[in-house]
Amino acid sequence: MSYIQRMVNLDRRLLQPHAEIAFADSGGSGRAVVLTHGAGVDHTMFDAQVAALEQRGFRVVVWDMRGHGQSSLAQGARFTASEALADLDALLEASEVDVPVLVGHSLGGNLSQAFAQEHPERVGGLIVLDSTWNAGPLSSAERLALRLAAPALGLIPARRLPGLMANASAVTPGAISRTEELFFRMPKSRFLDVWRATVSFVAPEPAHRSAVPLALVRGAEDGTGNIAAAMPRWAAVEGVTEYVIPGAGHMVTWDAPEETSRILIEILEEWGNTPQRQEGP
Repeated sequence: MSYIQRMVNLDRRLLQPHAEIAFADSGGSGRAVVLTHGAGVDHTMFDAQVAALEQRGFRVVVWDMRGHGQSSLAQGARFTASEALADLDALLEASEVDVPVLVGHSLGGNLSQAFAQEHPERVGGLIVLDSTWNAGPLSSAERLALRLAAPALGLIPARRLPGLMANASAVTPGAISRTEELFFRMPKSRFLDVWRATVSFVAPEPAHRSAVPLALVRGAEDGTGNIAAAMPRWAAVEGVTEYVIPGAGHMVTWDAPEETSRILIEILEEWGNTPQRQEGP
């Protein structure tokens, strides 16, 4: 299966406290899908998936989180999880989409999980790509790793951090290069804030189960955090399919763009490409 890939033009702007959010909305009558990228990168990680989804008739909303890509962050302002959640909320309002499917990668997956947990009535489905389980149980070793991650990253010289992170995140040369290029654009202090925000979404809640349709996708070679261990447990607890893509690491959309697009379309078409409407009070 082959799709024409093009760069997405984020032609719309949304003013938020301390930030201006850049986004694009393909419009149309198909079911809305909102794509949220991971930490340190931007919407371009979904270029292939946007093209594939649009060709299959889906309405696609894609954006850059504050302080990433084309979205600004005011001087002196810091990236926080609460403001990122507020941005997603405002984005859905500005786009006027009814119960869209949220597709989130890494931090975008953590953010989408948190939004779906807080506002299940506003979400028609959740597809998580290479992201840890927000509500999942953590071993003592996993808790320690989370606590030490930001301090450990802070010790790495700024000039070396993008290369180290890119090589840990992707496995194909092209994906490594593209990931490193984007990581270089973000100041180290902001990246550490983004990392702390990501970690803050992880809050074990053993009784929690998704109130919306859920699908989980990861690269078979994803060695970041506890994703490779947590996602199979998550799938088992929720009774859903875990899609594992061979030859791909954490940056699954760049390591394996066509297979990622194929799986997303398979999931979405199984759920139905018909816009869902919110129930009245």
